[in-house]
Amino acid sequence: MKNKTVLITGANSGIGYITALEIAKLGAKIVMVCRNKDKAETARQEIINKSNNTNISVKICNLSSQAAIKELAQEIKNEIPVIDVLVNNAGVMLSERQESIDGIEMTWAVNHLAYFLLTNLLIDSLKAAPSARIVNVASQVQQIGDIYWTDVNLRNGYSGLKAYSQSKLANIMFSNELARRLAGTNITSNALHPGAVATNFGNNSTGFIAWAFKWFAWSLRSPEKGAQTSLWLASSKDVEGKTGLYFNDKKSIKAKAIAYHAEALQRLWAMSEEMTGIKTLI
Repeated sequence: MKNKTVLITGANSGIGYITALEIAKLGAKIVMVCRNKDKAETARQEIINKSNNTNISVKICNLSSQAAIKELAQEIKNEIPVIDVLVNNAGVMLSERQESIDGIEMTWAVNHLAYFLLTNLLIDSLKAAPSARIVNVASQVQQIGDIYWTDVNLRNGYSGLKAYSQSKLANIMFSNELARRLAGTNITSNALHPGAVATNFGNNSTGFIAWAFKWFAWSLRSPEKGAQTSLWLASSKDVEGKTGLYFNDKKSIKAKAIAYHAEALQRLWAMSEEMTGIKTLI
């Protein structure tokens, strides 16, 4: 990974942090996209100390804001013309329904639309690399997810699990459609399930979700274990050229059937374009 640039969202904690640390140890230039400046700087310094790699930078961005994502992407393009790996990792799970500054249900805004928008805005930097990879962190909760086409903002019948499972299914659908659209280019796109990981992920939740994280903590895997597939997809020669796949523990598995329906994938893409106000060039 020496001389390669890897951009990771949500890189100051959990599996994003471990992914950044381990790739830093391999000699890559790491760009950490984080929301909290103090936490990001603390994590950056830890990664430098543990990896002996000083080529670690931080970009602060609220990924629930489309204006902030567009500003971030422009800044990155100006400073970093070539990106070898983009790891879309940042995510939220919320017990209570919230809306982003753009009036979009928060889980959908952060977990899906941020992936979609940031990736499309950075696509030229990825195309500039000799061989680029897009790694999308999803979840097996996608198996109980649905895309609520007429109410993706879940104004009716909201639950944290419903919102989260919808967004994670969308991650895989986006990843697969992206792979189709990028076929024949230098860029691959794959999604993964990191496993049920013991991180601070449930800290933003209350009620049942918070209870589940607390009482089932004993069965959760460590962030180090959870990050293994992200790390592998970002750096291993084993997956060179492989695209449009969904992985669990470094093995390709099948997602829910809708994730392979061409009409549904194109419908989600068109909806995402409309919700982000961009016309993609892919």
